[in-house]
This record gives sequence, C-alpha cells and structure tokens, in this order.
Amino acid sequence: MAATDVTPLSAASAPDVQATFCSTLVDQWLRLGVRHAVVAPGSRSTPMALALTERDDIAVHVVHDERVAAFTALGLAVTEPGGPRAAPALLLCTSGTAAANFLPAIAEAGLSEIPMIVLTADRPEELRGVGAPQTI
Repeated sequence: MAATDVTPLSAASAPDVQATFCSTLVDQWLRLGVRHAVVAPGSRSTPMALALTERDDIAVHVVHDERVAAFTALGLAVTEPGGPRAAPALLLCTSGTAAANFLPAIAEAGLSEIPMIVLTADRPEELRGVGAPQTI
C-alpha cells in the first residue's frame, strides 16, 4: 500500500472514530471478564450500544427504565460465578437525568463492593445552559 492510500486521522469521520473507540473499549472489557451489558437506550449512547450488540461474547440486556436497568446490572454482577467479586456488568444510558436514575443501584454496589462499570453519554457543550432537555 502506498503512503498516499492511507487516510489521515484528521480526515476520518466522527462516526468512524466513535465506532472504533467504542469497539476498542468493549474488546478490553471482554478481556477483563465482563460478560453482561445492560443498556437503557438513548440516542447519545448509540455508538456504544452498537459496539456491544456487535459482539457474540457479551450478553446485552435492553431495559427501558434506567432505575430498573441499574438494579439489573447490579443483580447480574452478584449472580456471576464467584459472587460479589465477580466481573462487573456494564451499565449504559444516555445523558442527564437518565444517569441520575442509576444512583440508588450505584450506591448499593459501592457499599456492597459489587463491581459495576457505568457508562453515560454527555450532551455537547453547546446544549448546556440553553434549556435543552437532560443537560444536568
């Protein structure tokens, strides 16, 4: 391949960069033993949700209520082989108040030393402070 055939990183599209980043994170989490992901769907978290669903070696559980999703992830971590110190479940939602609904389960996980990886997507800076929804 000639040097002119390589696309510079600056010319890569934002969706391609996001997809590569998300896929790389999922690969690493799988290497570390993660086997479950709980997704409370939202448009901002779509790149990560797609990266998760593209893999056959992780079980993706879609739960539309964020509070229920968080406790589902907590339960999956507890029931994994090895008990409370088992591999964490991933917990994914979009931004703002969706993530705030995770707090009770996150508090319980922390106090019980149950591993959990919480992933949220943030609103762009230009949507903050202008009355856009879910920008907390």
